[in-house]
Amino acid sequence: MPLKIVFMGTPDFSVPALKAIHDAGHDIVAVYSQPPRPAGRGMAGRPSPVHAHAESLGLPVRTPRSLKDAEQQTLFADLGADAAVVIAYGLILPSAVLAAPRLGCFNVHASALPRWRGAAPIQRAIMAGDTETAVMVMQMDKGLDTGPVGLTKRVPIGLDMTAGELHDLLSRRGAELIVTALTELEHGKFVPVPQPEDGVTYAAKIDKKEAEIEFAKPAPEVHNHIRGLSPFPGAWFEATPAGGKPERIKVLRSTRSEGRGVPGEVLDDTLTIACSEGAIRLVEVQRAGKRAMSAEEFLRGFTMPPGTRLGRSAPR
Repeated sequence: MPLKIVFMGTPDFSVPALKAIHDAGHDIVAVYSQPPRPAGRGMAGRPSPVHAHAESLGLPVRTPRSLKDAEQQTLFADLGADAAVVIAYGLILPSAVLAAPRLGCFNVHASALPRWRGAAPIQRAIMAGDTETAVMVMQMDKGLDTGPVGLTKRVPIGLDMTAGELHDLLSRRGAELIVTALTELEHGKFVPVPQPEDGVTYAAKIDKKEAEIEFAKPAPEVHNHIRGLSPFPGAWFEATPAGGKPERIKVLRSTRSEGRGVPGEVLDDTLTIACSEGAIRLVEVQRAGKRAMSAEEFLRGFTMPPGTRLGRSAPR
């Protein structure tokens, strides 16, 4: 028998799971999402991706700014849900909300818990050079991603994989996993296991101040930094075109390369850049206000000959 589900999510990452649960035939009695945010020239309220998709499916949507007040908690409890599915919702669930669904609240988390609890597990895994991550279905408790885990899908991280690519892959795998979890829950076979006490790390929210590239670090760290921040907010360095003013150049793709030089030095005409140890090659970049382009295309409009110094290492 299909379960009565409350779905709680906001960004693109959550949409495949909403669609998968709907397609599996469960009764989604309400969708909770962050309130519409001002966007565009007129700064009109733009619904979140989850909000927009829920409306396209004809599902009722609620967008409270908080769930802390008694009225909102009563409205939630009155839904009579069997379970709540929470994926990147963005609001803290008070104890009264966690306790309201008959079977509990279940979170899809994009890391190999207890590693990378918190806000930015995908980016932090890549920035740390992890070669594997996971998507997990966890029964929620009052802690920050501390609940017992019922299902896990391990996912390798490729050497040049960006955060954007890993985001999309984990989103799809998470959608598959939550449908399996709900089937197990429906038949009393979902058995969550407490997380290990060892190996806990926290994935702090990405700060734009972290985005500047430091070529004075070893090449593996620089490469992981670039791909961990791609596509957003985008790692960047500063360079000056001939006869122009300094510009921030975002790097969307890079790869490990060979070469030696002063950190930040352009080593050849394919945008190989020296680091403190080894080198990286820039593969895809983006000038301010321009579209993303290959390094080859970029160099046709931005002179950067061998010997040019980039970033913090550049002469001031």
